[in-house]
Amino acid sequence: MNRIEIEPCSGPAVAEMAVEIVERKGLGHPDSICDAVMERISQALSRAYLEHCGAILHHNCDKGLLVAGQVERRFGGGSVLDPMRLVIGDRAAPLPGKDRPTVAEIAVETAQAWFREYLPRIDPERHLRFQVELRPGSEELSSLFREGRGVFGANDTSAAVGYAPLTETESLVLDTERYLNSPSFKQRCPDTGEDVKVMGVRTADKLSLTVAMPLIDRFIASESDYFERKEEVQARLRHYLEERLNAIQHLTISLNALDRPGEGMSGIYLSVLGTSAEDADSGEVGRGNQVNGLIALNRPRGSEAAAGKNPVSHVGKIYSVLSHLLASLLYRQIPGLAEAVVWLCSRIGAPIDQPQVVSVQVRLRPGASMADVHGPIGKLIVAELGRIPELCMELAQGRHSVC
Repeated sequence: MNRIEIEPCSGPAVAEMAVEIVERKGLGHPDSICDAVMERISQALSRAYLEHCGAILHHNCDKGLLVAGQVERRFGGGSVLDPMRLVIGDRAAPLPGKDRPTVAEIAVETAQAWFREYLPRIDPERHLRFQVELRPGSEELSSLFREGRGVFGANDTSAAVGYAPLTETESLVLDTERYLNSPSFKQRCPDTGEDVKVMGVRTADKLSLTVAMPLIDRFIASESDYFERKEEVQARLRHYLEERLNAIQHLTISLNALDRPGEGMSGIYLSVLGTSAEDADSGEVGRGNQVNGLIALNRPRGSEAAAGKNPVSHVGKIYSVLSHLLASLLYRQIPGLAEAVVWLCSRIGAPIDQPQVVSVQVRLRPGASMADVHGPIGKLIVAELGRIPELCMELAQGRHSVC
């Protein structure tokens, strides 16, 4: 029997606090690019291992670094002077036998495909260089994979935490980036880049959103044209968000706050490729969003970077996703719960479906008691721990976002 501790939350709910701060780094942010690409590489390796070996072998390709390049921005269209470099590193077991793709080939082909799909202005053949530093893992950790089936032993002693539901501020920050990077918005505003960053600061019922998103230089003819397009984009965003306000009564939006009219190219946020990785900012795995897509400073959070880690034994990844799934299930399925926070902690070598401890904190709705929810909480958690093998395969298939 797993050790499950259940207790009531103490203190005010996050939505009731005087100040709430929430951030999201969007699709084209250099850190988000690293997370997404390395996660896609892990999924590709998992498929290759299953196809050629019948089991997912040891790999953790989570040491990704995107080194910024160099561009020249010009009204009407600039150029790339020096390509970006993507370093793909850490551990990956080679595929056995001859006439099999190498780990490096899989990694590069997968990364190139991701850029073509999500950042179409980037030509991975011309605008990127790849440096693959994936090596076989240690004997001790590789031995966890020898059985190849069933429940693996945890590769580390690690902890994670998840929570549900999102606050209104968290939802609005998430919705802002997803809207600005949605296919429908990009179709209407093709002159906007994908490197969107949103910082939300709520004080009482007032929400201030600071949004960064470049405009693409080839669509912009002049400085005045830039500021006209910026006003239109900001108006579209305001209209979209105002229809979604609830408890928040006042909304302010600042788009590209560093802009300075009259300063020419140095006073506007233009981009050639749509991401600041073109020349302004490098990226790294683990510096972006948590697995629920947010950096919520009022919430508890673990220190694990989930992207790129193997999906069958790396508890830093598995428990990061599972803790949020558990919290969401508890909130949605158990009447009487207004909020749920779930902590999971593993012990290295122990089966991943047997954590050292599962700690649950709940906030009750009026009229509910701990006695009402205690039994259903324990039953749901035991059931979900029992389906960890299925969750691991879902992670390998990319069915759960980790950034």
